[in-house]
Amino acid sequence: MTAGPQRPTLLSRLLGARETGLVLIILVLFVLMSFASPHFLTWSNMRAMTMAFSVEAIVVVGMTILLISGGIDLSVGSVTALSMVIAGLLFLSGVNPWLAALIAIAACAGIGAVIGFFVTVVGLHHFIVTLAAMVIARGLCLLGTGGRPLGLYDLPASVKWIGIGSLGPLPVAVAIFAVVVVVFDLLLRRATAFRLVYYTGSNPRAAAYAGIRTRRVVLMTTVLCSTLCGVAGIIYMARFGSAQPTFGVGMELNVIAAAVIGGASLSGGKGTILGAVLGAVLLSLVSSSLALLNVSVYWQDIIRGSILLAAVTFDHFLVSRQAAGGRG
Repeated sequence: MTAGPQRPTLLSRLLGARETGLVLIILVLFVLMSFASPHFLTWSNMRAMTMAFSVEAIVVVGMTILLISGGIDLSVGSVTALSMVIAGLLFLSGVNPWLAALIAIAACAGIGAVIGFFVTVVGLHHFIVTLAAMVIARGLCLLGTGGRPLGLYDLPASVKWIGIGSLGPLPVAVAIFAVVVVVFDLLLRRATAFRLVYYTGSNPRAAAYAGIRTRRVVLMTTVLCSTLCGVAGIIYMARFGSAQPTFGVGMELNVIAAAVIGGASLSGGKGTILGAVLGAVLLSLVSSSLALLNVSVYWQDIIRGSILLAAVTFDHFLVSRQAAGGRG
């Protein structure tokens, strides 16, 4: 007598298989760390960890949508830093800080548009264009500041509030992150324009034959990714009260790793916002745990790189298996 089909759990009904697995891993790691370090469950550590992952996860949202469309952006760390520097320089020159922030975000969107132009019109690959953009944006940061952080001690309290303020027990930065996640998760699930991102990433040629303007889709996702980098940069500036030209070095590793761990494919056409956010939570939890356990910062880099390699390898085998099944 064969057993009947197992009823899905509530967790598996609400989440996909990848998301369910990530939630379970996060819970296990959370429990282990609560015993391993007496400082892990403290309010200060929980707040610091939440603040750290939430702002970076805003960039993860943009990267995930770009990966789904078939692109990638290696310049996210440099563009985030450039947003801080532009806003900081404008503020120090007498520009209203909110206007300076808007100009900085618009400049980041412009960088995304330039990247999109070289990808969609000139025909270059995202990897090469964003690698060049990473170097150029970092050079602009160093050129504008002389390589020194800009002290923004006179930032109005209203601006600092978005970086260090709270709405009751909830930090404002976390609230902004939550709004970004909800909005773009709904757009990917419900909005026709964003559903085209999946079609474009899955098979650009077939999507073009179906009448989808794939170049416009790729341009939109590229601009969106850079724009969210600009938003994150302003929040970081408000949080630290400074604009640091060297900020964000290596951010692209964490952001891509979070998106891929969450189920986004480097081949395009796959991914969810929720999965990417869970990937960011996992990486933040790993980083916090390693720091609390006094693991060398050099080992931390090795471990994060190994996690990324494992995630990409898993994605490669998964894509290869699906392709083999399709041929069969």
